[in-house]
Amino acid sequence: MRYLKKRRYATGTGMQGRPMASDPMDGVANLFDIGLVFIVGLIVTLFSTYRLHDLFNEESEMTIVKKNKNGEMEIITKSKRKVEALKVSKTMGEGEGHRMGVAYRLEDGTMVYVPDGNEAASD
Repeated sequence: MRYLKKRRYATGTGMQGRPMASDPMDGVANLFDIGLVFIVGLIVTLFSTYRLHDLFNEESEMTIVKKNKNGEMEIITKSKRKVEALKVSKTMGEGEGHRMGVAYRLEDGTMVYVPDGNEAASD
């Protein structure tokens, strides 16, 4: 029955015969624990809201395009275990290359990429 014995906290009398007061900071530790649980719950909610479960899947591949209020764009790509972030600039690219396809902007603002016939046949 040693587990059920009463423990002495801040009760009883002090050194000078006065009753000892309880520590006012006793509840702060519990507030910290509640804060941690709230933060973890918030992170889980954000991941499920924005459907970012694929970030934790090692075999998944995903691309995220971010655009801030200044118009600067950033492309974040995840390929298996590798995550890359590329900043898009407004400067023209120079060099040699070949045509891969055509991109169209629809009336609702979405962009559609249509590969050329040669590329689609090679896949």
